[in-house]
Amino acid sequence: MNVTFYAQNVLGGLAYGSLLFLIAAGLTLVFGMMRLVNLAQTAFYLLGAYIGLTLLAHGTNFWFSGFAAGLATMAVGFAIYAIFLHRYHADDLTSLLLTLGFALMLDDGILALWGGDPHSVQPPAALAGSIHIGSLVFPQYWLAVIAISFMVAVALFFFQRRTMFGAIIRAAVDDEEMARGMGVDVNRAFYIVFALGAFLAGIGGLLGGPITSAYPGLDGELTPLAFAVIIVGGMGSLVGAFVGAIIIGLINAFGKALFPELAYFTIFVPVALIMALRPSGLFGRKP
Repeated sequence: MNVTFYAQNVLGGLAYGSLLFLIAAGLTLVFGMMRLVNLAQTAFYLLGAYIGLTLLAHGTNFWFSGFAAGLATMAVGFAIYAIFLHRYHADDLTSLLLTLGFALMLDDGILALWGGDPHSVQPPAALAGSIHIGSLVFPQYWLAVIAISFMVAVALFFFQRRTMFGAIIRAAVDDEEMARGMGVDVNRAFYIVFALGAFLAGIGGLLGGPITSAYPGLDGELTPLAFAVIIVGGMGSLVGAFVGAIIIGLINAFGKALFPELAYFTIFVPVALIMALRPSGLFGRKP
């Protein structure tokens, strides 16, 4: 093994971790604020991928297709929360089963509409090439995904820390009952946060297409990784989601390269250790 091997896997891990962040950011915000475990989050990712693919097939620009797929997925997420979940978000078991049910329904709907064949996604022409540094060959698009994820992380952090609505979110995470007592419209915040989580996952679906492709069952493969991210980073922490996604992405890349038959084992051993030694995660608050 040489420097090229390590550099290739570091960049690959960062790119994959960047995609996981787009899923885990919404997941951790929803759980941190609403105490709702949204098992449909990765199904939103897959739905966004297929909607984006459909728009691309009709000649739509790649970036516009990704944004439109995010908006469409956000609309689906908003409808699911408005019609069903808002009644039961305080009921852990019911909300968990409902999101599981919607994940399965979205999977079946995707299979019925788009079929069971895997679909590859071509990156934009401007980013279709590769960067060559000595023997290192790395796709330009993967670097773009890393940069986009970082910018999204900065924007979300600014949104959470520097805006009035972000203050409402933090207040509701810290003490929902007190926030309600001070006249904060927590219910409206719940709608917006759940829709935002679906939007991020939907955008990530098409952005991740050139890396993961799109096929039925992809969401099931991503679900344990997304939960590993928020366990490592800490529930409700955007910084934790970003750091956790990068850690899991790197472990995933090196695990598959060095121990392909033990890829999941290499991921969940550190997850188990963190749960044992620091149950709140690296950046989560202790109860």
